[in-house]
Amino acid sequence: MNKCLLFDCDGTLVDSERLCNQGLVIQFRKLGIALDADQLMMKYRGWELEKILDELSSECGVILPDDFIVEYRLAVAALFESDLQPIQGIKAALDNLPYPKAVVSNGPTHKVEQALMLCGLSEYFGSRIYSAYDIGVWKPDPAIYLFAVKEMGFEPKDCIVIDDGLVGIEAGYKAGIRTLFYNRFNQDCDLPSVVSFNSMADLVALIES
Repeated sequence: MNKCLLFDCDGTLVDSERLCNQGLVIQFRKLGIALDADQLMMKYRGWELEKILDELSSECGVILPDDFIVEYRLAVAALFESDLQPIQGIKAALDNLPYPKAVVSNGPTHKVEQALMLCGLSEYFGSRIYSAYDIGVWKPDPAIYLFAVKEMGFEPKDCIVIDDGLVGIEAGYKAGIRTLFYNRFNQDCDLPSVVSFNSMADLVALIES
C-alpha cells in the first residue's frame, strides 16, 4: 500500500521544544518576569505562538513590545545554532521508511528549514514543508493536515501523522488520518485509534504494521 508520512517538526524530528521555551524565558526576563522553560514546554507544546503569548501576557499582566516576536525568533535561532539536536533515533527511522515524507508544522517555514538543516534532516523532506503561517491554519485545526495530504497527492486513508503534541494529535485524528503519538512524556490521550509510542526505535514497526 502506498503511504505518505506527515511529520511534525518541533519535538518529533528535532529536540527543540525546550529551546523554544527557553527563548520565551529569555525574552520575558527582559520584562522583569521569571518563567520556567520546563513548565512552559509541558503546557504549551505544539501551540500556536500567538496564543501562547496572549495567555502569558495576560497571566503576567504585561503588554509585550512590538518587536517581541522578532527578538524571540532571533533568540531561538541562536539557541538552535548552539544546541539543537535531532530526536534520538529519528535518522535511522527515516532511513528505513521509503515513503514520501513531509513536515507539517505550526512553526514558520524558515524556522523548520533551519532546524532540519542543523540536524542533517533536510534531505528527507526537500521542499515538502507545510507551515501554518503559509496555510493560515494552525493545529489543532485538522485543515492543516488535510491541506498537506492534498498537496502531497494522497488521500487521508493513505497517510500517517507522526506528532508529539496533543494539539497535533487532535488535528491528525480529526482529519481522519492514522495518527501516531510520539509520547515521550507519557501524557494521557483519550482519542480512540491514536497509538502512543515513546521511542523512535519503534516507529518503523508501527508504520509497517
